[in-house]
Amino acid sequence: MLDTQKYEAVIGLEVHTQLLTKSKLFCGDSTEFGSLPNTNISPVSLAHPGTLPKMNKKVIEYAIKLGIALHCDIEQNNYFARKNYFYPDLPKGYQVSQHTTPICKNGFVSININSEEKNIKLNRIHIEEDAGKSLHDIDENYTCIDLNRAGVPLLEIVSEPAMHSADEAFAYITEIRKLVRYLGICDGNMEEGSMRCDANVSVRLKGEKKLGTKVEVKNLNSIRNVKKAIEYEISRLIALSENNEEIIQQTRSFDAATGTTFSLRTKEEANDYRYFAEPDLTPFFITNEMLESVKQTIPALPKELEIKYQKEFGLSAYDAKVLCEDKSTSDFFESIVQHTSNYKAAANWLLGPVRSYLNENNIETAGFPLPAKIIAALIGLIEEGKINFGIASTKIFNALLQEPEKEPMQLVTELNLLQESNDDALTLWVDEVINKMPEKVNEYKKGKKTLIGLFAGEVKKLSKGKADMQQVNKLLTEKLNQ
Repeated sequence: MLDTQKYEAVIGLEVHTQLLTKSKLFCGDSTEFGSLPNTNISPVSLAHPGTLPKMNKKVIEYAIKLGIALHCDIEQNNYFARKNYFYPDLPKGYQVSQHTTPICKNGFVSININSEEKNIKLNRIHIEEDAGKSLHDIDENYTCIDLNRAGVPLLEIVSEPAMHSADEAFAYITEIRKLVRYLGICDGNMEEGSMRCDANVSVRLKGEKKLGTKVEVKNLNSIRNVKKAIEYEISRLIALSENNEEIIQQTRSFDAATGTTFSLRTKEEANDYRYFAEPDLTPFFITNEMLESVKQTIPALPKELEIKYQKEFGLSAYDAKVLCEDKSTSDFFESIVQHTSNYKAAANWLLGPVRSYLNENNIETAGFPLPAKIIAALIGLIEEGKINFGIASTKIFNALLQEPEKEPMQLVTELNLLQESNDDALTLWVDEVINKMPEKVNEYKKGKKTLIGLFAGEVKKLSKGKADMQQVNKLLTEKLNQ
């Protein structure tokens, strides 16, 4: 059995985020996902002779936005370089990237592990263009090339080797995806390739300062696969170390079907990319005015919102955290509380009936069919005593989903679900229940006070859910204690 406790894993991640610009980094080609192969291309993105690139200003703004959000130092003097290498889906024969002047340096990503905050240090964030895509499963004899993605703008977020478990890596990627979605700069859809991750993994004896030989696992396309691939690699590297076998520096890929990694190529030494300054693009300078202007566009981020929801709205830490898990959920919550000051009820509705509906239909909060003011209206009807939560969250809620053009009160009336709070009607129901259960009444009077829940349930059933249960419980207590 392997002695895993004496080893420490060291993990660094490179996360590529595809930016939500309408056009590519250096030309006007569309960045739309799902277009027919090789339709979002032009002489510029294919690097035909005589063509010249032109910088997409929005990309610089997005890079600054992310850098500020991740506490980075923003490099004001910038230029691009050519990273030279050959690959079939790289039409230029080089990639335009940033080498010596990444636009963002240092900074950190804050993660929560075992209820403790940990800051994962960043090395850099830089701008670069994406390559095309090689498709190996279209033709059994040939690899097909789709160059639609070539030239799409990317931000590469490079961490320091500062993580020591697959759980930390999982939390780190989750936090980055949440952040880029809040900032509106990337949709974070790993399945579509708009966010991809390479993991550098090594192991060493605990207490050792020198890094072990690393392996790189490329193009992990889901957060779950990042975690699984790192877990597998840690176990594999420890097994090699325990058996005194050589760990070879190599690039590997992950097979999600088997949960294992396999070698793609061996890296004996670093590649010589022969970087040199891109001659067709002038250096660019980021002014203080531009920095301030971009800073003003940064919305409230998850940590800030969590504090607000706890301090100003009185929500629990758990509720605040869940509401801030993604931007569409917190946006919908913010919309609800524009129409009601019952913040707890708003959270309960969003994390209860609304979330159940979303899960059942496998849709995001942004796709929820009812407007926020309708949820607020339901909360108001409950507060006014016109319906109870049970009726509202089932019958009225479901009816609204079927007829979203109607107002909640209209459906309450049409379905004859107005809560009965008239003392005479309630007294009749309470008396009927008490009279048909004399044995239980005796048990209650002998001290079995929990039976009041049984009586209340029978009244609720008899009234078909229309009885005001607060009033019912009051009447029951009065009559049973006589």
